[in-house]
Amino acid sequence: MCTVSFVFSNGKAILTHNRDEKVARPSAIEPQKYTVNNKNIYFPKDQKAGGTWYAVAENGTVLVLLNGADEKHQLKPSYRKSRGLIVLDLISSDSPIEEWSAIDLFGIEPFTIVLFQDKKLYQLRWNEIEKSTLNLDVNQSHIWSSSTLYPKEIREHRVELFQNFIVSNEVSSEKLFQFHRYAKNDDSENGLIINRNDEMKTLSITQTVIQENKVVLSYHDLQNQQEFTNSITIT
Repeated sequence: MCTVSFVFSNGKAILTHNRDEKVARPSAIEPQKYTVNNKNIYFPKDQKAGGTWYAVAENGTVLVLLNGADEKHQLKPSYRKSRGLIVLDLISSDSPIEEWSAIDLFGIEPFTIVLFQDKKLYQLRWNEIEKSTLNLDVNQSHIWSSSTLYPKEIREHRVELFQNFIVSNEVSSEKLFQFHRYAKNDDSENGLIINRNDEMKTLSITQTVIQENKVVLSYHDLQNQQEFTNSITIT
């Protein structure tokens, strides 16, 4: 899971995510409402492990997963639990940022989480040895790319590309979607939409727009050319 951006513009917090995954993996189920630990959570479901890479709680909290931490790691034969299930453990807690301090991640593959909770933005990382928590400025725009798929120089180039886009546009959710869909579309290896030998592809784009008491969750299935939208009233 691969590219995430965050922008706060005109009173709206906008998170957009491109999911890069092996084509052989079973197709995901479009976002629906599920009850997890007695909490109503909206998310697209990974059929293989039952978890997710993008989850929205009814209180407006949004949690997005990227594979890998700071740099690419060495894969182990097996891990204790899917990272997508860790996402559900966090988002279904009373406070994901507090649960992050308590959760046991021994035996879990490295990952990065972008968390938007109570109008605050965090980068959470697990590198297989220790957790890290970074409080980010919500008034700044941010982009992340998975370290497992993109080397450092490509990730830095994507940051530059994104920053140029931000300064050149009056940013909206529609324009951010267009960026995630078409930026560097001539580069199937490292563009925002990839196709690596028909084995690894960008399968979907998910976006949330949080404004006052409402969250709109949009899911674009690029493989099947389908779109789904959930409108959530913040409680």
